[in-house]
Amino acid sequence: MTTFAPLAVLADIHGNSAALQAVLADARRRGVTRFANLGDTFYGPLDPGGTWRILRELDMPAVLGNQDRILLEGGEQWEAVPAFRTVLDGIGPEGLDWLRTLPPTLRLDEDVLLCHGTPGDDMAYLLEDVTSGHPEPRTCEAILADVAPDVADGGLVLAGHSHCPGQIRCAAITLANPGSVGLPAYDDDTPPHVMASGSPHAKYAVISRKNSQWDVEPVQVEYDWDAASALAAKNGRPDWARWLTTGLG
Repeated sequence: MTTFAPLAVLADIHGNSAALQAVLADARRRGVTRFANLGDTFYGPLDPGGTWRILRELDMPAVLGNQDRILLEGGEQWEAVPAFRTVLDGIGPEGLDWLRTLPPTLRLDEDVLLCHGTPGDDMAYLLEDVTSGHPEPRTCEAILADVAPDVADGGLVLAGHSHCPGQIRCAAITLANPGSVGLPAYDDDTPPHVMASGSPHAKYAVISRKNSQWDVEPVQVEYDWDAASALAAKNGRPDWARWLTTGLG
């Protein structure tokens, strides 16, 4: 078995450059020099341009999230949303070109699979069932149906999208969500549900392998979430302003 250097896994940055800077600094203080990004990188009423200026300087493997895909696909329904144009203007043609290079899934170190939602659907939740309106754990049978045959025994699947940290071991496969760097809670309407991590901290995970087993360490990082909340409110999103300071839906 090859040596696996510790990996800091980020997801759902959503243009929150202050949270991103705090997470990167925390990981580096821990001696972690490898990073991966599970998508939904820019979209939101915060600082997409600043987020791109940080990421463009990093060698960070990444996959495409559903709201990254929206930026590429566009459409009349999105052109009417102020944040859509603001994000595109913030990242510019170079940032959009970078998004075009990102795959929906990516394999690292042979037995680590990165995706945003599930390997086959960037809008689906891998670990959570939201039919009740709130996240509840999915069964291993359902989870494994979504990842097989993409992952062999002993493999690791890293997914974002739900913004809620979590991990589970199903059969001989480990599956983990690092939580969201930039948005600790949100609601959605397909079906109607609320996702809430319960705190305003920026979240990520440090992955290592010990004695042939995957170790997933969830990490919470303080940053100036009051300033992020004020920026969201200024940009017309009082819902984001509330989510950023509470982590509650």
